Amino acid sequence: MNDAETRPNRLPWPPMIYLTAIAAAVVLMWQVPLPWLPSPLSDLLFAVGIVAIFGVVAIDVSAMRTLSKARTTIMPHKGSDHLVTNGPFSFSRNPIYLANTLLMMGVGLIAGSVWFILLGLVAAFLTQKLAIEREERHLDIRFGKRYRDYRKKVRRWI
Repeated sequence: MNDAETRPNRLPWPPMIYLTAIAAAVVLMWQVPLPWLPSPLSDLLFAVGIVAIFGVVAIDVSAMRTLSKARTTIMPHKGSDHLVTNGPFSFSRNPIYLANTLLMMGVGLIAGSVWFILLGLVAAFLTQKLAIEREERHLDIRFGKRYRDYRKKVRRWI
C-alpha cells in the first residue's frame, strides 16, 4: 500500500494555508492599506459579506455533520474511510475549502479589505495545488469508479 492510498498528505495543508492567509491579510491591512469603495456601495458590500458569513457557517456545519454521519475523517491529511457524496458534497467536492474561501471574502467585504479578498484567492489556489489535487488522487485510488463517476457529476469548487 503506497502513501497515496493511505492518506492524501502528510501535513494538514488547508488549515495552515488559510490561517497564514488570514494572518498576512491582517498585517497587510494595517501596514499597507488599500483603498476601498465609497458608500453606498461599501454598505451594500458589507451586507453581502454578512450574508456570506452566514453561508459559511451553514456550509461548514452541514459538511462536518455529513462527514461525521458517514464516519469518515474531516482531517485533510488523513485517509478517507468512505466516499461522501450527499449533503453539501452533492454540489461541491470541497465544500469546507469553499467555505474557507468564502469566509475570507466575507471578512474582506465586511472589513473593507482588499487584502482578505486577494489572499482568499491565493489560499484557494494553494489549497487546490497542495491539498485538493492530492486528495483527488487518494480518492481515485481508494474508491475507483465510484469516485470517478462522482467527479463527473459534481464540480471541484461549485
